Amino acid sequence: MTDSIFTEAYFAKSFEDPQPIAAFKNAIASENEQLKLRFNPAQSPTDLLSENAGFIDNLLSACWTHFLADEADHQALIATGGYGRSELFPYSDIDILIVLNQEFSDKTQNGLSAFSNFLWDIGLKPGLRTCFTSECVAFALQDQTIFTSLLEMRLVNGNADLFEALSKQIINTQLWSSERFFLAKMSEQEQRYSKFHDTAYNLEPNIKEGPGGLRDIQVISWVFKHHYNAHSLRELIRYGFLPRSEYDSLVAARDILWRLRFALHCLTSRCEDRLLFDHQREMADLFGHTDEDGNPDVEQFMQFFFKTVVDIERLNEMLLQLLNERLINNHETLTPSPITANFSSIAGYLEVSHEDVFQNHPLALLEIFLLLQQSPSLKGIRASTIRLIRKSLSLIDEDFRRNKQANRLFIEILRQPRGITHQLKRMNRYGVLAAYLPDFANIVARMQYDLFHIYTVDEHTLFVIRNLRRFALNKHSKELPFCNNIFLLTPKPDVLYIAALFHDIAKGRGGDHSSLGEKIALDFCKQHSLSRQDSKLITWLVRNHLLMSMTAQRKDISDPDVIHNFASQVGSIEYLNYLYLLTVADIRATNPSLWNTWKDALLKELYIATHRALHRGLQNPVAHSERIKETQKEAHRELIKLGISKRAISTSWQHLSGDYFLRYSADEIAWHTIAIAASTEEELPLVLLRPQTQRGSAEIFVYTRNKAQIFSICTGTLDHLGLTILDARIITTEDQYVLNSFQVLEQSGEAINDLYREIHICDTLRQGLINKKVSLSKNIHKQSRQARHFPIETSATLLDNPHSKHTTIELITTDYAGLLSTIGKAFTELNIQLHDAKITTIGSRAEDMFYVTDQNGQPILDPQEKARISATILRYLADKN
Repeated sequence: MTDSIFTEAYFAKSFEDPQPIAAFKNAIASENEQLKLRFNPAQSPTDLLSENAGFIDNLLSACWTHFLADEADHQALIATGGYGRSELFPYSDIDILIVLNQEFSDKTQNGLSAFSNFLWDIGLKPGLRTCFTSECVAFALQDQTIFTSLLEMRLVNGNADLFEALSKQIINTQLWSSERFFLAKMSEQEQRYSKFHDTAYNLEPNIKEGPGGLRDIQVISWVFKHHYNAHSLRELIRYGFLPRSEYDSLVAARDILWRLRFALHCLTSRCEDRLLFDHQREMADLFGHTDEDGNPDVEQFMQFFFKTVVDIERLNEMLLQLLNERLINNHETLTPSPITANFSSIAGYLEVSHEDVFQNHPLALLEIFLLLQQSPSLKGIRASTIRLIRKSLSLIDEDFRRNKQANRLFIEILRQPRGITHQLKRMNRYGVLAAYLPDFANIVARMQYDLFHIYTVDEHTLFVIRNLRRFALNKHSKELPFCNNIFLLTPKPDVLYIAALFHDIAKGRGGDHSSLGEKIALDFCKQHSLSRQDSKLITWLVRNHLLMSMTAQRKDISDPDVIHNFASQVGSIEYLNYLYLLTVADIRATNPSLWNTWKDALLKELYIATHRALHRGLQNPVAHSERIKETQKEAHRELIKLGISKRAISTSWQHLSGDYFLRYSADEIAWHTIAIAASTEEELPLVLLRPQTQRGSAEIFVYTRNKAQIFSICTGTLDHLGLTILDARIITTEDQYVLNSFQVLEQSGEAINDLYREIHICDTLRQGLINKKVSLSKNIHKQSRQARHFPIETSATLLDNPHSKHTTIELITTDYAGLLSTIGKAFTELNIQLHDAKITTIGSRAEDMFYVTDQNGQPILDPQEKARISATILRYLADKN
């Protein structure tokens, strides 16, 4: 610690400056700059935190004396919260309490107002509370958060007697008993965890408030200090809560988070506690991480952070459990209740019968988790046994992993009717899962640095298993009832859980993680003596876990050929059931914002169509002509029922190609036909909107004469209206009318549910088509803040499909307002006919598929023409960017 020029006397003299506010601001800026210069990411910032608190002490004391004058000694200026602990980060709020003497006067009031205003004027952000001692005690009695902040208060200046009187009342256990305070902090922690979806392992974690963050350590500190009137966490050793080694681990983990938080404050020059994308690369560089062997610096840095969080979560669990025993249960009267030869129950927690259980019976390291599943009354594992598990992890060696009894125990855990997710999470937290499955160790705390996966790979994997488990439970049946029904058709749920466990296990190794994972899964199946049939299904699922989502989102699933090809790859209804459930669980565990009614309906539609194809038999695929006749018949029957004449139907359909009846459902065709039959030439363009379709999205239908740039105008207008286009189908009739339909959602992912909004959309789009230009509305399409950190290389690839009459253009680029409109303009220049489009946008990444022909309706086969098309599209996109 260095001697600072910013003493109390220095600040007192600063009031003589002609511009005291500027003088104080300069001092604060100078101090913050010095803190930044002296901060070393490799060393604990303890001294810097204390020094900063001392700097603020001097500043506040000078202000206190200046503004309150002779009243300063009659009132008490008290530091609370982090400031009270002398753990003050550079840009943290300054929490202060002013305790008033009963002889409170207008002069005092004026002085306090001037004092408070001055602090705000010089740029501090004081969290200031003013009250009498009796009021302060009453507030603390009612609100545990106020009581908590007072546990670590210290006098900065003023009346020491007032401070001591308040301290004695706060220390009084009658105000908040140890038991009541403990339960209040547990409830608060539970609510705090829920705000972060009970996980710290997401892309932009909160160092302070997230699970495993600094707040978890503070909770331990508050409960412990309150009960034992302890002055530091070191006394955890004295009272037998932690051995010295674990105390050192706790302090080391806290220091890492302190270093990270201090660095964030320095980088951002504000009170920033979130590891946002904006700062992760700088932080990785600051903490000495560099790219190596395909392992990016950012992913290394985040893995370093998440491993710290794992340690804190585990220590938090252990210490709170021990405190629960001491404070809630009578520790002296706790007696073990034998369950097996190796384990007993103490206060509802599993405890080893003696210290040598794991040494003498290593398989007990797995048995303990199975026992928890089979005994639902048990609350968990006792802290001393958790400690013993950690010490015994070296026993899970290669011989252990090849032990057939250990293999049977692990499989049995996955076959239990309850507790699978909870126990796998426990096994992961205690290090057992990584020890038993060394390949799993590679994905523990591994962050995938992209916009899709917001959790670490291990956390994502466990979320997938959790989602699969929810399909089995009646209490969650209302979430996705179709999945619950399919789950009942899966005879071996454990096969699903094993496939989920391995589906991403090869992430971070380079290469295709699906094929690499398949090999790892196969070795597991062989070692665990799974049947050949089960092994084949598990490895197939691991290799093909992306197949269904890619097919649904990137191919035309109204095409019988696409369905037949997909069904051929799946092979059986049994495999389809397993793949469908794994696909839904995987998407929902990747990023909650990726799942919406559109994806739900799309996957369900693909499942049903594939189920029909498999039921019919792959050797007997549905012919296009048969599908067309069936759809026409169904739509005709529905229209007659609605009172539409056969003549009107015939007139509306006479120029439509078979493609139309392949790519639209009978329900959609009936809707279109009614509108077309009722319209006249003068009323065109016809623009209609159905707010809710079978796919959960809104459908916008356009019927008009075929003219240039219709697609570009439509897409540009819809984008400016703040709509996300999910799918586009374009049909041109023989007499040159177009039927364009767009499946859309609001950019929030919600359906359109406002009548005025529906009318506005239709009217704006119609005017745009009439005026042959995009009708500009307020464009609410915004690129996410995170997207700036993921530059996407633009590519436009033309793909051949010998069995299709279309050529597919695969476009990958950064999504932006007007992207589809730009593509439409390129197609117009190229004289390309667009027949269909699959629009997939994840975050700011657009992965769109366009099904096109040349102007004569033929696939584009010439390599030079393909190159020209690709170059033109890239030119349009480059000009736009």
